[in-house]
Amino acid sequence: MRLTFCGAARTVTGSKHLLELENGKKLLLDCGLYQGRRAEADHLNRHFPFDPAEIDAVLLSHAHIDHSGLLPKLWKEGFRGRIFATHATVSLCGLMLLDSAYIQEKDVAYVNKIHRKRGKPPVEPLYTVDDAEGVLNQFVGVSYGLPFSPVEGVRVVYRDAGHILGSATMALTIRERGKTLRLGFTGDVGNPGRPILRDPQKMDDCDYLISESTYGGKVHESAGKTKQRLAEVIGRTSRRGGKVIIPAFAVGRTQEIVYDLDQLWNEHRLPAIPVYVDSPLAVNATSVYLAHPECYNRKLREYLLSDPNPFGFSRLTYIRDVEQSKALNGQRVPMVIISASGMCEAGRILHHLKNNIGDRRNTVMIVGYCAENTLCKRIVDRQPVVRIFGEEHVLRAEVVVMHSLSAHADEPGLLHFIGMLDRERLRRIFLVHGAPERQNAFKAALERHGYHNISIPAFKDSVVL
Repeated sequence: MRLTFCGAARTVTGSKHLLELENGKKLLLDCGLYQGRRAEADHLNRHFPFDPAEIDAVLLSHAHIDHSGLLPKLWKEGFRGRIFATHATVSLCGLMLLDSAYIQEKDVAYVNKIHRKRGKPPVEPLYTVDDAEGVLNQFVGVSYGLPFSPVEGVRVVYRDAGHILGSATMALTIRERGKTLRLGFTGDVGNPGRPILRDPQKMDDCDYLISESTYGGKVHESAGKTKQRLAEVIGRTSRRGGKVIIPAFAVGRTQEIVYDLDQLWNEHRLPAIPVYVDSPLAVNATSVYLAHPECYNRKLREYLLSDPNPFGFSRLTYIRDVEQSKALNGQRVPMVIISASGMCEAGRILHHLKNNIGDRRNTVMIVGYCAENTLCKRIVDRQPVVRIFGEEHVLRAEVVVMHSLSAHADEPGLLHFIGMLDRERLRRIFLVHGAPERQNAFKAALERHGYHNISIPAFKDSVVL
């Protein structure tokens, strides 16, 4: 069989790995949207390095757009196989893929207005809402721990990855020519001890492992400090009359932040200012979180005994309507705005940043990983001028980065996760989903712990297993 790395290779986004079996079947592990430098991202997202019509099945690790966001385009270009995902992931993708298509259509319409004024040709969205609706018919929900067969000769088991609701690691047991081997794929490994979800489960032992490496060489600050820092940042920004703008993934990060704010409010540690979740997707995703209490960790289940709604309090408003969203930009009073997308590459957050980053009273709080060449990364780097919708804006707002809120395991967390696998059986590790410096750091850490035969594949690299 042959494994080809078609995305998230020496970069953090666009997860796609193609497995070609000797019986002619082709499996795709994830089908994510690449996020980065606009021209490069547009090219990579518009051109698959394989024929979508030849893919027999997709194994999806979780619903985040950098892992699922090109599924509608896959369908648009001829894919008609099944997409296997956990039940919660199926529910979330039903929201996220439609939302992604809608945002692309709206953002393209906005950009084309500017293009018309400048005499530039129009652009087309990667896919439409019709394409997203089409691919949703291909989903099959599966349960953690129960084996299933996506194609002949392959058995797969999903385990809880603890990253977002429904996230999974996967172990593929493959039989060819009387021989059996097992390929493991971590997807995104969760950060242990986070609110809401359980810690990552041990995945099944494997011969080959495709592992994420997002935070190689990094150690997160204590999660116990998260609420205190949130309270401090919101408090000082409020005192100077500013807004706290939080770009956050609509699924996972938004719910964690709201849960922390809910606790801070109950503890009387927040100023009495309004808090807005301005993302229709986040509003809908929160409903999905409320519908899956079986995924909660013990701490949240105990918290529910005193607060039946951990994602709502008196100062919190969820916004769906676009006119309500626009109205926030005209208000010059202290508030907190949580809006998607987390990497500031699409959606309503772009409008909030455009209208607020030039004011020194305001704060932009970054609460997760920012891929290279994204607006999020340029803000983290505190570039004095950033481009939003093709126009330059001076960055005067305070920038606060909080890695303790990351949904990814840090290096010690990844080492612990891989350390649970049978070391004698593990022949080779492929590091994906990481910037080169993070991958090199993690490779060195693995080698210090006695692991060998570690590869960092480049885009389109291929290996026979």
